[in-house]
Amino acid sequence: MSKLGNLGARLHRGEVSYDFIGKRKIWYGVSILITITAILGLAVRGLNMGIDFQGGAVFTTPTKMSASVAQVEEYAHDASGHEAVVQKLGNGSLRIQIAGLDTGKSDEVKQTLAKDLKLNPEKLNADLVGPSWGEQIANKAWQGLAIFMVLVVIYLAIAFEWRMAIAALVALIHDITITVGIYALVGFEVTPGTVIGLLTILGYSLYDTVVVFDSLKEQTKDITKQTRFTYSDIANHSINSTLVRSINTTVVALLPVAGLLFIGGGFLGAGTLNDISLSLFVGLAAGAYSSIFIATPLVADLKEREPAMKALKKRVLAKRAQAAAGEAQEESRSATGEPSDGAAPAVVGPRDQSAPRNRGRGRPSGKRR
Repeated sequence: MSKLGNLGARLHRGEVSYDFIGKRKIWYGVSILITITAILGLAVRGLNMGIDFQGGAVFTTPTKMSASVAQVEEYAHDASGHEAVVQKLGNGSLRIQIAGLDTGKSDEVKQTLAKDLKLNPEKLNADLVGPSWGEQIANKAWQGLAIFMVLVVIYLAIAFEWRMAIAALVALIHDITITVGIYALVGFEVTPGTVIGLLTILGYSLYDTVVVFDSLKEQTKDITKQTRFTYSDIANHSINSTLVRSINTTVVALLPVAGLLFIGGGFLGAGTLNDISLSLFVGLAAGAYSSIFIATPLVADLKEREPAMKALKKRVLAKRAQAAAGEAQEESRSATGEPSDGAAPAVVGPRDQSAPRNRGRGRPSGKRR
């Protein structure tokens, strides 16, 4: 940990630096490839929409059922003619979800399931979900997402500038696309918990981006008054100076979410935790990635299209070329032994320091009388 803290301090001071901005085309290519994969997964497999969005029936058995999940799935399929999703809850009961059932069919399936499971029909709890409820949830989610993005763009344009607002919006769309695409590839069920998790990660995705943007804004106040750094140089330093902080906050946030996803959902079989934990896990990781590899490099690209930034870059590169030429000339003179400009001639060998003539002539001892 002390080494990581030391690295963070050196990154902040600029003693160590990784060229994120210079390799931005690589990051763009990787991001485009990941996004295309997510879109293909979404187009080919589609989302596994939960019963809250499709409508249907949910049956809950009493605790301590002897039948296995696979047996209950078979019973439910035979009784309804539809695929069933069966989850084992923490108290030992089973949650059976069957999409596409109306009220009449739900009562018939309940009686058949109770008979197959050797239960009293009164002990098999049944809840009917209408498709209009799921449609209402989906519409509200899309409205919330649209309002959120509009407010984000307006805020960032006022607090920073419109280029940063565009870059942050692109990063947000990138994060949402990847999260939704992974949901399609994995096949996890999309529930209201998934929607909540998806909306939650948007704020966290912006957190790292705004931290870098704030550092970048502070360091570029009087950028045109100097000729040492281009806008991309300062943007790269902003990423490096906040890199360890972003890694630390992301890891700390991912640890409890990973506990929900892998321990709660995997080992304990709590399927309801998977709905929100997967979206949070993927979204947090994608948000940290996009703030470093997409948002800030994109801002640098947009800013360096400005005439003032182009002129600054030209002056900086000219000064660097002049300095490099001077260093090369000094190295050449040093190698050949030639004196540098303005330097005294080099002395080779011992210096002749013969005594002046006529000194002490006529005086045997050279002393005055």
